[in-house]
Amino acid sequence: MKAASFGYMSVLELDEALQALARGEGAAKAMSGGQSLGPMLNLRLARPQQVIDIAGLPMLRQVKAGPDDIEIGAGVTHSEIEDGRHAPLVGHPMQGVAAGIAYRAVRNRGTVGGSLAHADPAADWVVVLPALGARIKLRSPRGERTVEAAGFMLGAYTTVLEPDELVTAVVVPRHSPTTRWGYHKLCRKPGEFAEASAAIYLDEAASASRIVLGAVDGPPLLLNQLATAVARDGASAASRPQLRAAVAAALPDRDPIDLKMFTACLERALEQAGVIARAQATGAPS
Repeated sequence: MKAASFGYMSVLELDEALQALARGEGAAKAMSGGQSLGPMLNLRLARPQQVIDIAGLPMLRQVKAGPDDIEIGAGVTHSEIEDGRHAPLVGHPMQGVAAGIAYRAVRNRGTVGGSLAHADPAADWVVVLPALGARIKLRSPRGERTVEAAGFMLGAYTTVLEPDELVTAVVVPRHSPTTRWGYHKLCRKPGEFAEASAAIYLDEAASASRIVLGAVDGPPLLLNQLATAVARDGASAASRPQLRAAVAAALPDRDPIDLKMFTACLERALEQAGVIARAQATGAPS
């Protein structure tokens, strides 16, 4: 199929984009890399009256390092993060995640802000950024507001974004020597959307402990009790039966195969974070 007819507008100023969105009253859509909206247009699952091209906005392509965090412009592409094009993100957990998003052709065009705004439950950033404790900056003609990444996504393809708002930046904590991190997803083949995913972020110095399940057909799920137990007790709180019980409590309607997939993601993310050893995980009873 091909897209239904729509108007096209390319902008070079953020205020111009925001005013165009406001005039559209919900019938206008912003597009940067087009890797999410493009297919939706062609399948006619999205039928905006106007597409506003924001790929040329310089302020959305910047990465700024602060004392404790890093601000990433919404227009920064996955491949720029993967390739270390922005010094503050070299060695950051996001660099490894970016390298595993879809295919290189998609990463060359797809953007952090676009992926978040699209809010596909199986996407990477929608689960990784809540695990990192990220904040998301939103801008409209009414001003700017900041929301926690954990509360940004309301449902599949649904976010807190108002019709006249844009994601302008994502703010993530700096990667420190005390950070322990893991992210794993299960895909039918490399490059495809995840069937299950899990992210773990632990930083004793910052008193941060978060475990998040993704690809759950809705907003990512934070396993707060498990995260607290793992931060406090380490491997003794992360046996396979304990992980399976936490997954089953979070996903009570899932079948045994799904529960096994999510448990496996948790185990492997915990291995990456150094919480449990591979021998311990593989030797435990299922």
